[in-house]
Amino acid sequence: MGKLRSGILDGKNSRDVCCLEVQVDINESRKYLKEGKNLVLTVPESHERIQKTTEDTDTFYFHCVKAWEPVLKIRLQKVSDKEDEDSNLSDTLTVPLKFLPVGYKVKITLPVRNNVPLYLYLQLNDCTEKLDVRLGYDLCREEQEFLLKRKRVVASALKRVLHLERDLHGHEVPVIAVMATGGGLRAMSAMFGHLIALQKLNLLDCVTYVTGASGSTWTLADLYEHADWSQKSLEGPLKAVKEQVTKCKLNLMSIEHLKYYHKELAERAKAGHVSSFTTLWSLVQEMFLHERPRKYKLTDQRKALEHGQNPLPFYSVLNVKEEKFSTFRFREWAEFSPYEVAIPKYGASIPSEYFDSEFFMGRRVKKLPESRICYLEGLWTNIFTRNLLDGLYWSSNSNEFWERWAKDMVDIEKHSPEEDITVIKPPSCLSGKLYEMFQDIMTKRPLLGKSHNFLRGLEFHKDYIRQRKFIEWKDSVLDAFPNNLTPLQKYLCLIDVGYFINTSGAGLFKPERNVDVIISLDYGLGNVFKQLEMTYKYCKIQKIPFPKVDISKEEEMNPKECYVFSDAEDPRAPIVIHFPLVNDTFKEFKEPGVKRSLSEMEEGKVNLNNSCSPYYLIRLIYSSENFDKLVNLSTYNILNNKDLLLQTIRSAVERRRSSRTWNLPSYSRAGYR
Repeated sequence: MGKLRSGILDGKNSRDVCCLEVQVDINESRKYLKEGKNLVLTVPESHERIQKTTEDTDTFYFHCVKAWEPVLKIRLQKVSDKEDEDSNLSDTLTVPLKFLPVGYKVKITLPVRNNVPLYLYLQLNDCTEKLDVRLGYDLCREEQEFLLKRKRVVASALKRVLHLERDLHGHEVPVIAVMATGGGLRAMSAMFGHLIALQKLNLLDCVTYVTGASGSTWTLADLYEHADWSQKSLEGPLKAVKEQVTKCKLNLMSIEHLKYYHKELAERAKAGHVSSFTTLWSLVQEMFLHERPRKYKLTDQRKALEHGQNPLPFYSVLNVKEEKFSTFRFREWAEFSPYEVAIPKYGASIPSEYFDSEFFMGRRVKKLPESRICYLEGLWTNIFTRNLLDGLYWSSNSNEFWERWAKDMVDIEKHSPEEDITVIKPPSCLSGKLYEMFQDIMTKRPLLGKSHNFLRGLEFHKDYIRQRKFIEWKDSVLDAFPNNLTPLQKYLCLIDVGYFINTSGAGLFKPERNVDVIISLDYGLGNVFKQLEMTYKYCKIQKIPFPKVDISKEEEMNPKECYVFSDAEDPRAPIVIHFPLVNDTFKEFKEPGVKRSLSEMEEGKVNLNNSCSPYYLIRLIYSSENFDKLVNLSTYNILNNKDLLLQTIRSAVERRRSSRTWNLPSYSRAGYR
């Protein structure tokens, strides 16, 4: 095939791939199966490697790289025996594929010990040169078309909201994004309040992108089930969410539900999906949030984008190693949208409906039906794949972690690919088997969630780490070692972003999206600036344009409702409007400018203390009163900072108009940083 045109990959990495089709007489196969024997087909160099006959399968496919000179081996063996030569009931027939004519069916005979021949039909076909994996860093065609439609909606909304005298030209329309953190039910509930407030201010139509992670993905998944959700009142969806959040969930593990889970898991495994604890978690979570199975899929959300009527959603996760490495030593950002699933680091993406099908050398070699969205939500909120090293990192001071991580990144630059990097330093007394045991205990992810790797088989050119686009995403100790990166893994291991930085904004940092304003919605308890500060430090190390987050000790102790951060010296950096989850003036005001009466003061008491809050992460049920308080607080905090929001958006419009470095005016309440 021709060369792969990518900033990283070239013709050395894309090989001529062929597909061997093997047909077996189904009646002969069933006869042997009744006798406790089956046919074993092996192509060691292929993607599939080993396949065996079953009651209902008569055709088998093997995808191979021609240059590897693959060989087909066929033998009949007892079903109960292990795969070794002693269990063979026939001689092993070996067929080098290079001797098969391409495109023609060939009949072969397998000699059986009782001299009864078994006939098989082989046909070798060249695979198409067209790849099913899209390689390149540009936005996909569907997103580009969406942006043209959405820009018209945003331009019209901005003219109304900002009371502009004339229509905005295309280049004057800023890209505004909503970026939400995770936080379980707390994030899900509070995000509804934030979106309701943005809708009341007519600002939802000004937003181009909205991103979620962990708990906030539940909000987005609920809303995008409806094609016109942002054009209608959100009170209806909010009422449905409240009903679920405040309802007892003791029946989740009833006999009836357990039977349903078992049936679903068995059907997915039979179809070829990877079974894991995360799959079970996905089903339990679906019942927890909706009490019923939903046929709804991620690609169904495309209906909500057909006319640019809603922002484009992105769901953020991390891809990590199954073992040997903590999340801090190796992780890669991954993003899901209704259009594509992508790992930006490699400039590789696939249509969303292809996710979890099997891929080899950029081709989809086993097509699986698109999963229901509940299975994706299970990955996006995959809280069960932490290893002990992750826990140790987070139990230490986060500032020490960032200093250590930054030093690691500097050390990587000093090493050549041939040099070794010590990933884990066990106690000095450990060596040999004891060292291996220590490493396994510390890094093994016991409740792993696996998905078929759509990058499998793609190889990298020896100079790939010098490619500019790759370097923008290069942030792990393995990036100097191509043989240890994701394309050589059979599975992806996708986990909640909260095990690194609780932010959904990685997709917004992609320069091709050219984001001007980020409305940051933080649902953390305790230090309400921690995740944004970590995001800034990460971007600084990665040389990604992002404004400095500088918070005084006094502000950390007594945070306000809203902060704006900008970088006047770098016009590429977005303006960040940060809304932490705090209870400031809401204690005394039920609406902006409307004070509470004495009888209403109780409604303003929202306990956000990290240790004893009713919104603590592991709480699975909220009282009706606490749910209302959280939603009302979130709504109020946005509404009470209407002027700051509008002022910042107006500044972004002016920056677009002038295309020059600009200065933000001061604002008396929160101030600019």
